[in-house]
Amino acid sequence: MEQGQLELLAKTLDDIKHQNGVEFWYARELFSILGYSRWDSFEPVIRRAKEACENAGGSISDHFQDVTKMVKIGSEAQRETQDIKLTRYACYLVTINGDPRKEEIAFAQAYFVTQTRKVEILQERMAELDRIDAREKLKVTEKEFSNMAFSRGVDSKGIGEIRAKGDEALFGGKTTDEMKRKLGVSARKPLADHLPNVTLKAKDLATAITIEKTRQENLSGKNEIRNEHITSNTNVRGALTKTGIYPESLPPAEDIKKIESKHRKETKALQKKQKEELEKASKKITDIHQ
Repeated sequence: MEQGQLELLAKTLDDIKHQNGVEFWYARELFSILGYSRWDSFEPVIRRAKEACENAGGSISDHFQDVTKMVKIGSEAQRETQDIKLTRYACYLVTINGDPRKEEIAFAQAYFVTQTRKVEILQERMAELDRIDAREKLKVTEKEFSNMAFSRGVDSKGIGEIRAKGDEALFGGKTTDEMKRKLGVSARKPLADHLPNVTLKAKDLATAITIEKTRQENLSGKNEIRNEHITSNTNVRGALTKTGIYPESLPPAEDIKKIESKHRKETKALQKKQKEELEKASKKITDIHQ
């Protein structure tokens, strides 16, 4: 199987993927792509895959879901057909238990093992990804705030003072420097890079409110905008404390820069793994023809 055919097979597997909260494939759409000409030849593969799932401590019902579908048998007529929804893990087990002499099986093993690992890592890192997204949104909002304040007569020093007062209001009277010392953050690093997700979103909301109120009330100058920013942060803090969340008492989160670096390394590792698996698949295919 040449590289172009491998790429086409990967695209085909992507094309028949369905989404319903989680990714899944229909067994009846998959079996011919894996090189099986008849459904009854594929059913034993499904049975072996289910056994492998159970032996590995997995739940068969979580990964192999029996369903009834209506399929067309003519221009108008339809009939019920039994099918199976397969999770990505189930598809991987199917390829492991398929006919190793089939080129399609050899490649699909590589496809599903690397893709399954990608999903596992994504699940492991969802909270981190959400926090990275919150940090990026805060950067955008703070840049908009700085531009707005500058256009209303506040210089860079004044903007820094306004932000500092906003932090004091959000953190119950603790200054930015005090929070850095409390969380063990270097004086040279941004406090926000070490704040948990909820605090990042709180800062973003308070800043966005200040921007909107400043425009609505046509505020200008350091004093007016500072007072509004204090009010915005005080109100956001009030909403948090009503639910028992005190921003100044939350533990520090891992440095955003380290998380981003870790994600870049994981992406490179996955790409390397995928290349290795594809090379293994190509070797299997070569061995098949020898």
